Amino acid sequence: METTHRVFVEDSRDLSTLEDDSVELVVTSPPYPMIEMWDDLFTRLDPAVEDALEAGDDRGAFEAMHAQLELVWDELERVLVPGGIACINVGDATRSVDGSFRVYPNHARVLEAFESRGFDPLPDVLWRKPTNSAAKFMGSGTLPPNAYVTLEHEYVLVFRNGGESRDFEPGADRRYEAAYFWEERNRWFSDVWTDVRGELQDLTEDATDDLRDRSGAYPFEIPYRLICMYSAYGDTVLDPFWGTGTTTRAAICAARNSVGYELEEAFLEAFDDGIGEIAALSRSVGRARLERHRSFVERRREAGDVPGYDAEHYDTPVVTKMERSLRLREVSSIEGESGRYRVEHEPLSVSSD
Repeated sequence: METTHRVFVEDSRDLSTLEDDSVELVVTSPPYPMIEMWDDLFTRLDPAVEDALEAGDDRGAFEAMHAQLELVWDELERVLVPGGIACINVGDATRSVDGSFRVYPNHARVLEAFESRGFDPLPDVLWRKPTNSAAKFMGSGTLPPNAYVTLEHEYVLVFRNGGESRDFEPGADRRYEAAYFWEERNRWFSDVWTDVRGELQDLTEDATDDLRDRSGAYPFEIPYRLICMYSAYGDTVLDPFWGTGTTTRAAICAARNSVGYELEEAFLEAFDDGIGEIAALSRSVGRARLERHRSFVERRREAGDVPGYDAEHYDTPVVTKMERSLRLREVSSIEGESGRYRVEHEPLSVSSD
C-alpha cells in the first residue's frame, strides 16, 4: 500500500490548491483566540485585533480572531466530501483584559460557525489535560467568592459535512481492514478521554528555542485516534493548521494520505529532520494496539468469556464479525522531503503470529 503526504507553506484561508470534495477527513487544532501566545499571529492576519486589545475591547478582539478562523472554515466546507468528518480540537481561554477577568468560549463560537455553514454537529469529546503547577489556581486562593475554576480540558468538536453519512461499496476491503478492536471502540468513543495528557510535541534537538515556544501541538494520540475513528484506508486527511506535523505523522502511522498547510517553513524543516523515526513509530503503535488487544482477550478468557470470532490476519480472537478483517499497517519506506512524501506500507510484522 502506498500513501502520499503533502505540506504547503501557504495560508489556509485559501485552499485553492485543493479541489472541491477532495478530502474525507479534517483533523486539526487551530490557534485559540484570546490565548496570548497567538496574539501576534492573529494581529498579522488582521491588525484590528491589536487595536481592539489595546483599546480594552475584548469582545471585538475575540470576534476579529474568530473571523480569521472562519475564512478557513469556509474552505473546509468546499474541500470536504459530502458526509466527510471535521474534528476540531479547541480549548477555551481565560484572560484579563482592561482589568476584567473572564472565560472566552472558543468551543461555542466554533460550534456556531460550523453549524451556520451546514455542518451537522456530532457528539464531541472532552479530553482532560491536567497541569501539575502548584500555582495553577486562579483568583483569591481559599477565600470566597473570587477564586476561579481552572480549565484542565479541551474539546474535540466533531462535525459531518451535510446530513448524510458517506457511502462505501458493499464489503469494501479498505473499510473492513481499517476496523478498530471492540475494546478500542468502547474507549475511543467515550465522550471523556482521561488517558491522554496534554504536552508540547517534541521537536528535534537542533530546533530553535523560538520554534519550541511557538509549538502548540496536541499529543500524537489525539489525531491518531480520530483518524482511525473517522476514516478508512485510502482516505485523505487535511490539517489546515499543520504546526509541527503531528496530524501528518499520525496519518502516516495509520496508513492514510494527508495534506497540511503551514505558514512557517521552519516547522517543515523540523519535520524533515525527524522523518526517519516515523517507521519505527508506526511499528510500535501497531504492535502496542495488538498487544493491548491480546491482553484484553486474556482477561476475558480468565473471566470465562472468550470472544467468539477469529481474526483473519492475527492469531487472536475478536469480539465482533466486523473485526475479523482488521489489518494493521506499518511503514516500510519513506521517500521525499520539503513537504512531498511517498510512503510504502506493509502489513504489520508480528513475530508471535
